[in-house]
Amino acid sequence: MIRSISDFLDSWNRETEATLKIFNSLTDESLQVAIPGGRTLGRLANHIVETVTELPSKLGLPIKEEFITYTTVQDLVTHYKKNSDQLIGAIISNWNDSNLDVINNLYGDDWTNGFSLYVLLIHQTHHRGQMTVLMRMAGLKVPGVYGPSKEDWESWGQVALA
Repeated sequence: MIRSISDFLDSWNRETEATLKIFNSLTDESLQVAIPGGRTLGRLANHIVETVTELPSKLGLPIKEEFITYTTVQDLVTHYKKNSDQLIGAIISNWNDSNLDVINNLYGDDWTNGFSLYVLLIHQTHHRGQMTVLMRMAGLKVPGVYGPSKEDWESWGQVALA
């Protein structure tokens, strides 16, 4: 749970680095990879980028929702960074810790702002996990995010443990 603006910002900065590690491991060609009937890598990446504007705007932060389809890894990285910086600035300029207890109705439920920010964090973590499966299908190296990846272990001449 997010109990202070500082808690969120610390977590957001770590998770932003993790998301950028994944994005920077993609290629423009890989953005088309999908499992049958599922989202492409590009759609998942775009969804992460747009959610950084969507959810905060629903919380009343001065951020305009953007639903733009980016078709290159560079554009995804650039706009994810821009949206992330905008989110940080909006929170620092407009909220203090007491705003985290404010309740909004989101997606049919009453959520505190603190819970909403927690959901924003885990939402991108969830989609990064989906992306790593598609990255392996595309033959891309999956970077270690919360520790070494299978590919990291293999590059060190080790067997990845289950």
